[in-house]
Amino acid sequence: MAHSDFLYPDNPRRREEVNRLHHQLLDCLSDSFNATNKLIGVLNMHLGCKLASIEMKRDGTIKENCDIIIQAVMQIQKELQKVDEALKDKLEPTLYRKLQDIQERETEKIAIVQKVISVILGEATSAASAVAVKLVGSNITTGIINKLVTVLAQIGASLLGSIGVAVLGLGIDMIFRAILGAVEKTQLQAAIKSYEKHLVEFKSASEKYHHAITEVTNTVKHQMK
Repeated sequence: MAHSDFLYPDNPRRREEVNRLHHQLLDCLSDSFNATNKLIGVLNMHLGCKLASIEMKRDGTIKENCDIIIQAVMQIQKELQKVDEALKDKLEPTLYRKLQDIQERETEKIAIVQKVISVILGEATSAASAVAVKLVGSNITTGIINKLVTVLAQIGASLLGSIGVAVLGLGIDMIFRAILGAVEKTQLQAAIKSYEKHLVEFKSASEKYHHAITEVTNTVKHQMK
C-alpha cells in the first residue's frame, strides 16, 4: 500500500475510478476528432471547402486537444455561414424561409437548394444540395455543434484541462501519479467529481455530434447512388 493510502484510505478505489473516467474521456475525445474529420471530408468534397483535417496531440494536455477540436469546428461554422449567406442572397425570401422550416420535407428543401447551388459552387450535384440542407441553418449547426463547443471549453477550463493526454495509455498507478502531479491531493476528489460531471455532458454531446455527422454522410451516400 502506498504511503498516501494511509492518509487517504479511499485512494485505491479512486485509482480504479480515475482509470475508468480517463479512458471514457479519451474515447469521447477520439470520437470527436474522428467525427470532425468526417465532416471536414464531406465539406471539402461537396461544398468546395479547403479545411485541414485535425489530429489528436498525444503529447498535449486535455485542454490543448479540446482547443484543437473547438478551432476546427469554428472554421466549419464559418464555412457553413458563407453557404447560408449565399443561399439567402440567391433564393427568393419565401424559398429561403422554407429551408428554415423544420416542418418542410427534406426532399423539398434539397430541390430548392438545387436551383441555386450551381451558382454558389460552380457546379450542381444532389449530394452538395443534401449537405447544404443537412448542415446550413439546421439543428446540427445551431444546437449540436454549439453544445459540443461549450462542453469542450468547460472541460478545458476545468481541473482536467492541465492533465496530459499521454497518461491515458499508462497503468492505473501511473495515471494516478500523473493526476496527483497535475492537481493538489486535496483537489483529487474535486477532480474526480469534475470528471464525472463533464463526462456526462461530453458523452451526450459527443454521441449526438457523431450521430449527426453519420446522418450527413449517409444522406450523401444515398444521393450519390
